[in-house]
Amino acid sequence: MAFADEERDLEQTAEQLKQWLSPKLSIPAEEIAIEDLDAPLSTGFSSDTLLFDLVYTKDGVERREGMVARLEPEEYVMFPYYDVAAQAKCLELLEDTDVPVPLVRWSEPDKSIVGVPFYVMTRVDGRIPTDNPPMHDEGWFAEDTTEAEREAIWWNGLEAMCKVHRVDWKGLGFEFLAEPKRGETPLDQQLNYWQEYFRWGMPADRHPDVAQALEYLEANKPDKQPVALCWGDSRPANQIFDGVECVAVLDWEMARLGDPVQDLAWWLASDRCFSEGLELERLPGVPGRDATIARWEESTGRKAENFDYYTILALTRFTMNMARVGQYMKKIEIIDEENEFDSENLASITLRRALSEL
Repeated sequence: MAFADEERDLEQTAEQLKQWLSPKLSIPAEEIAIEDLDAPLSTGFSSDTLLFDLVYTKDGVERREGMVARLEPEEYVMFPYYDVAAQAKCLELLEDTDVPVPLVRWSEPDKSIVGVPFYVMTRVDGRIPTDNPPMHDEGWFAEDTTEAEREAIWWNGLEAMCKVHRVDWKGLGFEFLAEPKRGETPLDQQLNYWQEYFRWGMPADRHPDVAQALEYLEANKPDKQPVALCWGDSRPANQIFDGVECVAVLDWEMARLGDPVQDLAWWLASDRCFSEGLELERLPGVPGRDATIARWEESTGRKAENFDYYTILALTRFTMNMARVGQYMKKIEIIDEENEFDSENLASITLRRALSEL
């Protein structure tokens, strides 16, 4: 759930969007309608999202276009800083590839329009396998699909991720994702970022497993570190499906350069958290770990080397994210101060188990 936008005045926001869109559409603002504007609470903690229909008449034809606006959060809940312009750029660079992504219509860095930077993209119709409730427990994926359909959804979602790993990231211009000030290699840059994140957002005494994991990651960096475009938040809950086909890959706030095995590890680690971490059985039909690794290797032409290392990285990142979620839930009094969700949750439980398996 996202909470930073609960107090947004949607009527005022609609008027602001109309004024902003007027020169872009070459239409007077009074001839533009923003209909069914909604700020859903189920689109994640990491950014604010607005859904709306853009209605206008041009060349004598009335047009209605479904839109999604992604806004920089007014409260930094999940990450210490946020860059919606970088997210929009990722989508724009992928527009002419075979990676299915929404079309970015406009990007706005000026905070004066709606209070924060944002971008607007076309809305893609379809269904998303949910985290809340977990897809292995409730919802359309659990209740309205056959085993064969679940298998197809899993494989098609995985293939969409593989397409990300196969793009020519240099030729497309993704060098902007590099952060040389943080370290020499993409992995060094990531590890330094997550060390900073740990110091910024988490009391160390409440998270000894994260501290242990960060020490392990620093001490066991792989010698071979291939570089590809990495989606960052690679899981079915960030994909839209039309039937069993993946028609959109969403949520690029954690996109980075690095070893693409980390995306594969995140895909499987997050699934483990939302099943084993919640004491849920995985649904029949959903392919397992070994089959998934083999399919990824076949599709990308790469070997999933250092998979266990990147699994620890994935679970460490996820545990830190969940800690921030728990802290914010306390702040806005969804849970009380005595609740241990920030330190004991589906991610931290799974991280602890994974560390014991090394």
